Amino acid sequence: MKTVFFNDSALINALKKGESKAYTFLAENYHHKLCVYAYSLTNDSDLAEDIVQNVFIKVWKRRSNLKNNFSIKNYLYKSVYNEFIDQYRKFRPVVSLEKKHIDALSYIVEKEDEKTLETLITLVKQEIENLPPKCKQTFLLSKQEGLTNIEISEYLNISIKSVEAHITKAFSILRKTVGEKVSLIINLLFIVNRNIKV
Repeated sequence: MKTVFFNDSALINALKKGESKAYTFLAENYHHKLCVYAYSLTNDSDLAEDIVQNVFIKVWKRRSNLKNNFSIKNYLYKSVYNEFIDQYRKFRPVVSLEKKHIDALSYIVEKEDEKTLETLITLVKQEIENLPPKCKQTFLLSKQEGLTNIEISEYLNISIKSVEAHITKAFSILRKTVGEKVSLIINLLFIVNRNIKV
């Protein structure tokens, strides 16, 4: 029979005592979700898996330092984010990440929504794929590649107004399906990978 911990305090106390069932509970409840989040940062499934594995190892090794009165979920997500940054420090100095990404992470981690992070990311990716071809191309050049509207205009040989129209249309379509969180999810998907390239 699986052990269930009904609150963070009980889970943290069990971890601090070195109870393996607490570690198992942690892995079963958060491993997959953290891998999805790590993948949204790296776009590399193997690296995402390594990052999450490192986080769990560190949590176990440092369990005696865990505080009883904090959110274990918030702690794990922030640990994955920090581990992601550490991985990239091995290759080059980390650029200053945009505040939007930090805001997106904080919102999703701390806000209790019926839709999980995994569901939202999958939904946004599907909806982007379903955008009209020109609209999708323009949107990805802007959000994924980080091109300015002028650069997109020159690259696609269309007017700047057309670029703006395509991007506005893409957001309108995505917002109808995903809701107001669409901008936050897009920030999570694209900003870090656009700013940090190995």
